[in-house]
Amino acid sequence: MAGKSFDVIVIGAGPGGYVAAIRAAQLGLSVAVVEREHLGGICLNWGCIPTKALLRSAEVFHLMERAKDFGLSADKIGFDLDAVVKRSRGVAGQLSGGIGHLMKKNKITVVMGAATIPAKGKVSVKTDKGTEDLTAKHIVLATGARARELPGLEADGDLVWTYKHALQPPRMPKKLLVIGSGAIGIEFASFFNTLGADTTVVEVMDRVLPVEDAEISAFAKKQFVKQGMTIMEQAMVKQLDRAKGKVTAHIEIGGKVEKHEFDTVISAVGIVGNVEGLGLEELGVKIDRTHVVTDEFCRTGVDGLYAIGDIAGAPWLAHKASHEGVMVAELIAGGHPHPVKPESIAGCTYCHPQVASVGLTEAKAKEAGYDIKVGRFPFIGNGKAIALGEPEGMIKTVFDAKTGELLGAHMVGAEVTELIQGYVVGRQLETTEEDLMNTVFPHPTLSEMMHESVLDAYGRVIHM
Repeated sequence: MAGKSFDVIVIGAGPGGYVAAIRAAQLGLSVAVVEREHLGGICLNWGCIPTKALLRSAEVFHLMERAKDFGLSADKIGFDLDAVVKRSRGVAGQLSGGIGHLMKKNKITVVMGAATIPAKGKVSVKTDKGTEDLTAKHIVLATGARARELPGLEADGDLVWTYKHALQPPRMPKKLLVIGSGAIGIEFASFFNTLGADTTVVEVMDRVLPVEDAEISAFAKKQFVKQGMTIMEQAMVKQLDRAKGKVTAHIEIGGKVEKHEFDTVISAVGIVGNVEGLGLEELGVKIDRTHVVTDEFCRTGVDGLYAIGDIAGAPWLAHKASHEGVMVAELIAGGHPHPVKPESIAGCTYCHPQVASVGLTEAKAKEAGYDIKVGRFPFIGNGKAIALGEPEGMIKTVFDAKTGELLGAHMVGAEVTELIQGYVVGRQLETTEEDLMNTVFPHPTLSEMMHESVLDAYGRVIHM
């Protein structure tokens, strides 16, 4: 394939990359995908999918422990961590294999190897068999990101883990420290805590889940503490002293350094874009804090070169990457797609209880100068939530008082990662409070709380 030419070359086969490739192929373009590790990228192999499989096991375990609450009996409840992990890896493997099928179905050429871009329109791939040179008028960067590692807190796979180690744990932690309470950190904290680990979460910001609405974060924290977690906010891990079978963490909080001993540490302090070794600087691509700078259409400023997904910056979400992949493919094919609006992309965290949100928080809406109306509705007021045995949670909606525009929606509780899409569609359709009030929500469902929260914002709530 040396010197083979394509209309589009996509570098990276994560959610953004493979979706971009498929959409481009659907539009009649010749496409090659270069991937150095796994089809499906981090999301399918080491991120979104396998973590959800682990969390599902923890959720079932939690429900088994509560069997008596449902009039059921379950004796000698336990778990086999190796079997839990095996199931998770099997789910990831099944989906990764499916990506290979999609590549063949859409007649996309797949080249496994590490890519560089020696010149505009050219891609050089180092494979097991040597170097292959490809050319294309359009190149899409979808190389993703990896875990950030702080000096002195680097993972070793034994005592200190990244998310990859945590997905294939060599043992069940007894006393666990999780550094960082974003989605990755809090999901692993929730998983291991549910299975019995004595779990401490350290967060440098003033609250856990710091990107969420402050009220939702506070509610979630209360539930985490109720489940036995120790939460340390406005705290920083300054040093890790490693010894045989234990780690002593030096944690600065309130101006003082405390020492705490753990057998396992998970570092979840953010991500770093995979920008190295591609030759981007030589091409004139602007990079800001390990992420490629793009315009609203993911164009890098270098003709014919695009960047999508995690490498192109926040929000670092697979569904954002996929949508950008479709947009870029349609742009390349001569279409006129709408740009992706980050403020209308939902964020979901699959801890227990789940957390989901879209749009502006109450604080951000006020900062932006909006006169707002805020509605809230608790799970305890919903018949379906009580029947499910999940009465802990709340839904919060933020509206522009002048226009009725839904500025933001924020949820914590059972299945909110599924519910949030209702508000996402509402924002996409520029729905007002009147539209939402006049919508008939089915009964009995959790979705009725979405209706009640809107009603509450305008003093019309029924069941509270």
